[in-house]
Amino acid sequence: MSDEPAGKANPPGPATGPAARQAMRRRSSGIGAPIARSRFLIIAVAVFAGLGLAWWAATGLDLVKPIFLPSPASVATQLAKLWADGTLLTDLEASIYRISVGFLIASVLAIPIGVLIGSFRTWEAAIEPLVDFIRYMPVVAFVPLSILWAGTSDVQKFLIIFIGTFFQQVLMIMDNVKRVPADFVGLGRTLGLPDRKILTRIVVPSALPGIWDTLRISLGWAWTWLVLAELVAATSGLGYRITVSQRYFQTNTIIGYILLLGILGLITDQVMKALGKVLFRQDSRS
Repeated sequence: MSDEPAGKANPPGPATGPAARQAMRRRSSGIGAPIARSRFLIIAVAVFAGLGLAWWAATGLDLVKPIFLPSPASVATQLAKLWADGTLLTDLEASIYRISVGFLIASVLAIPIGVLIGSFRTWEAAIEPLVDFIRYMPVVAFVPLSILWAGTSDVQKFLIIFIGTFFQQVLMIMDNVKRVPADFVGLGRTLGLPDRKILTRIVVPSALPGIWDTLRISLGWAWTWLVLAELVAATSGLGYRITVSQRYFQTNTIIGYILLLGILGLITDQVMKALGKVLFRQDSRS
């Protein structure tokens, strides 16, 4: 005789009806749903290919005059010409050097200051309002001052990149540190750790993934401020070449350099993202 109470139904199995299948489809394509990397790449490449075809069609059918939008072939030919005579390589070397040094200086200073004001309220009161005040000042307004202070040397480019990224980085890193759960700090105090060790062994390691994302995002801003500095006061670099090309209506050079800047930004962003997954593998799995 069965021990089950009379009239009790067996637990239902997995739902397999149309409603269940529709719910599964929503879960696989809804907010935050993961997709295969191959599908991600296919979609991304398709978008770029579609834009390229639209560009080729617009110029090939003479829907847009070349002075406003040159054809892809014209842009590619001009970039190849500039590469052959060494102009493109010189501009690349100058811009990459400037952004590397300027961004490194800003980041090296922003990380400890952001960690400090994110951890100690006294330091936050002393530094955060001032940083918040300065970050609302437009970077463009500092360009003539930076030329007055540093001339037209690379130091002026470093200064513009620093002003454009440092103050934003400090506040974002402060927020990264503040997101570390208070329980982590409480555990350190329970174990009798001094503040210095709580900071170096608990707070900073916990905030590092967020800090890395902050650096990745601010690197994109650094490219923008670099081009701004080179547009106004430079004798080489990607921004400088765009300015010179504007004077002679060389739209193919302008478009080519703008595309090149986008490619460089995309490459650096993807490299930072890939390094983040390697360095913080445990965090990406959680």
